[in-house]
Amino acid sequence: MNVRRHIAVLVAVLAVATAACGQTAARITPDTIALGDQATLRGHFDRVAGQGIEVLSIADDTASGERQAVVTSFTAGDHYIYLSPTDSLRLTVAEVEVDTVAAEIRDIAPLQRVPYTFWEIFRWVLLVLGIAALAVGAIWLMERLGHRRILGIASSEPRDTRPPDVRALEGLETLRREQLWQAGKAKEYHTELTDTLRRFVEESTGIRATELTSGETCDALAEGNWAADSNHWHAETAALKEEVQRLKEIFEVADMVKFAKSEPLAHEHEHAMSEAVRFVRDVWQWHTDEDSTAEAPEAEMRKEGGDA
Repeated sequence: MNVRRHIAVLVAVLAVATAACGQTAARITPDTIALGDQATLRGHFDRVAGQGIEVLSIADDTASGERQAVVTSFTAGDHYIYLSPTDSLRLTVAEVEVDTVAAEIRDIAPLQRVPYTFWEIFRWVLLVLGIAALAVGAIWLMERLGHRRILGIASSEPRDTRPPDVRALEGLETLRREQLWQAGKAKEYHTELTDTLRRFVEESTGIRATELTSGETCDALAEGNWAADSNHWHAETAALKEEVQRLKEIFEVADMVKFAKSEPLAHEHEHAMSEAVRFVRDVWQWHTDEDSTAEAPEAEMRKEGGDA
């Protein structure tokens, strides 16, 4: 009896073991999906492998002690997911059917113009303003330093070959006829007067008077280091000091008018003009023994000045 009982128990154990071996260690839901859909694999397994199968994630469930994996496939057909050398699951992937009869087929939409944003417009505005600023700066620099030296080309305007004293006296006469200070334009009057003297000094002595301050111009003139025809200058020291002082006084009055908004009296305006004419004549006389100054303009200026 005992032998038969042991045999029955052994047979039952073998049957249970055989049934357990025939069951898979995991399950998959759903077992049929469309292309790109996902299926969930649950159970006890160590690996997930299969041709055409892509594993999206694997995680352990601490509550049930099972492992969970999410898989998908982009290839239609039956695919086998291998969990071990002897254990596998089948996943069927169905193609997505397209109803070409009921579905509305449309052409590719044309390109649409996207409206400009504020920043895109603002960048173009900044670019235009920057180019304009550079152009204005270049023009100012050319006017300041002289466009002939910057560009290195000769001006297309005909060059005035008359002596510097003739041009200076003519400019002073034109300025006197304009009667600027009588019209309340004292600043413009003295600015043009001193600019005429600066050009005369630069053209006759070589001193860069148009680029120097009033004090620097007078100091350079007093030193006597003139570049233009230096061998022809024969001014005496006393006479040189007198002309430098005369020029300094003209500059001082002009600077007071231009920068301190001073209002000279009528005789001070006329005195500045007469001193400027005398300065041009005397300084040019040092350059040559010949009287190359324009007698007619000076005589006319003296006549009309006396009539005034």
